[in-house]
Amino acid sequence: MKTHSCGELRKSHVNSEVKLYGWVENIREHGKVAFIDLRDRSGKVQVVLLSNSSAFAKLKELTRESCVSISGKVSARKPGTENKELATGEVEVVATEMEILGACKELPFEIGDEKVAEEVRLKKRFLDLRSERLQSNILLRHKVIKAIINYLDSRGFIHIETPILAKSTPEGARDYLVPSRVHAGKFYALPQSPQIFKQLCMVAGFEKYFQIARCFRDEDLRADRQPEFTQLDIEMSFVEPEDVIKEMEGLFAYIWKEVLGVELKTPFPRLTYADAIEKYGRDNPDLRKSKDEWAFVWIVDFPMFEWDDSEKRWYAMHHPFTSPEDNPDWSAPSKIKAKAYDLVLNGSEIGGGSIRIHKQELQEKVFETLGISPTEAKEKFGFLLDALSYGAPPHGGIAFGLDRIIQLMTNSQSLRDVIAFPKNREARDVMMDSPSEVSEEQLREAHIKLDIKENERAKQNN
Repeated sequence: MKTHSCGELRKSHVNSEVKLYGWVENIREHGKVAFIDLRDRSGKVQVVLLSNSSAFAKLKELTRESCVSISGKVSARKPGTENKELATGEVEVVATEMEILGACKELPFEIGDEKVAEEVRLKKRFLDLRSERLQSNILLRHKVIKAIINYLDSRGFIHIETPILAKSTPEGARDYLVPSRVHAGKFYALPQSPQIFKQLCMVAGFEKYFQIARCFRDEDLRADRQPEFTQLDIEMSFVEPEDVIKEMEGLFAYIWKEVLGVELKTPFPRLTYADAIEKYGRDNPDLRKSKDEWAFVWIVDFPMFEWDDSEKRWYAMHHPFTSPEDNPDWSAPSKIKAKAYDLVLNGSEIGGGSIRIHKQELQEKVFETLGISPTEAKEKFGFLLDALSYGAPPHGGIAFGLDRIIQLMTNSQSLRDVIAFPKNREARDVMMDSPSEVSEEQLREAHIKLDIKENERAKQNN
């Protein structure tokens, strides 16, 4: 077992016998002495190999980025040789033994070289993830999730996992469909959001729910979207918009303090949807006065519905489970306001939520306004309508795009920089070569028959 991490060694460890594990970042030979920079996720330390040690004899087998173990003694660096850029720069480890645990073949690119094409780095993502920048981003992501869990737990929320294999209810983006082997011709859908499940948790009486949820949307390709993403999903019973907003401001103030050491000023400013559009021409305005300010703003009083002229029908601006304002005028859907709210940070929408409909007859009225027939509503959402007739509490919540938040916190250029194993711009995993074809036997088991000619035509068109 290792005694210490590479990045934790300090002057207080001088004369300590240590055993370290890590990766060889650099090798420098100077006659009868050699130096290597040994790195693990905590940082790096200089290791000295003297010619009279067994470790020195293994230098000829050693390559950069090999995984090794080092046994030795911590020594203070000679005056004038300290490295002020390293936290461990006042000490070094004089090695007595070195074992090469995993030799590294010739590298396809230099670790951390941002000039290397992203597609090349994604192909060998396991190497790119060794870079200091990506390691830092992923560790910060961990700290954010830890802060979220700590805060919400302290506020009485409980983490509940909801299904990944769910029902297709295509009202938003396209669903990813999963064929059922057992039920021929029927499909599951991967969830675009746990929305309905978290509402059912409120009907069940859990009162305060949260989930770090995986979500899936088969959207048209865009430069900075991922087909699968992580969402912080939250729901609360017996609340109005003010309650949700206040709780979320407390959450973000806690995250920024714990992770970044930054004190956020609350309450955050608010803008109505109408004012945001009139003043900024968009509903996600950037209110910063300077790339070092954190400009949070709530957008409130959204329209409940928006008209699609091509399809000649109303759509829910947020989703069909959002509660309208009290006493809405159903004869003028364009004038109905929703009890909805978005949180914007530095010009990016990072989350949106609403008070939900908790009465069956009101939910049916919204479906009617959206052109969803009673038969269709029963087929798609019958279980929800049924649940709302069993003493459903008033409830509301919000969901945040965790990847987007961490991208902003790390000042990263892309969502891919804060996700361990992202898809590329074409929604492909070039490391695993996914999506990929499957065998005829797998297709038969899933009751799927491909039109090969049509498939080939589609390939040519793409």
